[in-house]
Amino acid sequence: MNEFMYSVVKFIIKTGLYGFYKRIEIKGLEHVPTNKPVMFLPNHQSALMDVLLIATDCNRKPYFLTRADVFKGRFLKRIFTYFQMMPIYRIRDGRNSLSNNNKIFNACAKVLGNGNALVIFPEANHNLRRRVRPLSKGFTRIIIRSLELYPNLDIQLVPVGLNYKNATHFPDRVSVHYGKPISAKLFFDPNDYTQTSKAIKEQVTTALQKLTTHIEDDDNYESLVDRLEYEGIDFTDPIATNNWVKTYSSSGISNRSSNSSWENRGKGSFRFFLYLLNLPVYLLWKYWMKPKVPEAEFMGTFKFAFGLLAYPVYLCLLFLILVNMVSVKMAIFILAIQVVVSLCLIKYVLR
Repeated sequence: MNEFMYSVVKFIIKTGLYGFYKRIEIKGLEHVPTNKPVMFLPNHQSALMDVLLIATDCNRKPYFLTRADVFKGRFLKRIFTYFQMMPIYRIRDGRNSLSNNNKIFNACAKVLGNGNALVIFPEANHNLRRRVRPLSKGFTRIIIRSLELYPNLDIQLVPVGLNYKNATHFPDRVSVHYGKPISAKLFFDPNDYTQTSKAIKEQVTTALQKLTTHIEDDDNYESLVDRLEYEGIDFTDPIATNNWVKTYSSSGISNRSSNSSWENRGKGSFRFFLYLLNLPVYLLWKYWMKPKVPEAEFMGTFKFAFGLLAYPVYLCLLFLILVNMVSVKMAIFILAIQVVVSLCLIKYVLR
């Protein structure tokens, strides 16, 4: 792989993320081993955004297991392979395709056997609900296969909690909490793979439930979320949020937040100003791209990807227009003011 090109793309994505989010908070990076094979095990809420947030700030250069249906076409397959993504097949891809996972499991074992890092979403699907869903056995099968092939391998399982204030909104705030590593070989029983899988899943589940908001009460889920939002709880702080969840009654509240205060109306005025500054991008998003978003979990991904591509094009076109009206220096100055004002609104003004 061309290391320079990989670094350039990573820099562009990371810069885009820090412009897209109001705040990104990374905690626990000191827990990530640098000289051992690592399996990152994050919760999964916001589709590709979860992948990008880990890829750009995990202190490793990880491989990723990605749903196989996105590897359609030779061009996309080459791109995903370039960025160290490997397909994982599910029942929806066809029962016959599941046999391909044997080859993928062996490839993952080789990645770990060479001391590299691998990112797997153990919930096996994405969902915006603020809870840790039951973990699939797929990631434990990879661990078992790896330890079969490399008995002395010390695989470090690093649970990762992704916490969004509101994953569908812009600008949003997010925190990424890296937990303490778990040594997989401590739970590996070569004579009982079922118990091995169960023990590992229990360890990872317990860790994830501390690293992200976990509302287990399904019957009263909505009322609890309403109560948390009404009280202004910071969802990017999972420890504090989970403590609040334990203390609240399951009855919720009848009056949802009615913060239609002058402050919020003022925020609306600033948001309008941001849209006005970037009107062509906003209109293209609202009337062309937004209707194409397949489900809420992809909203953040589509917003980010669209902005990353459309905003530079908008600035270039704006520059071409301005240089026909003013000097080159003045055009650059105006564009710089536009970018700075937009960033200040996102970072310091808008909610």
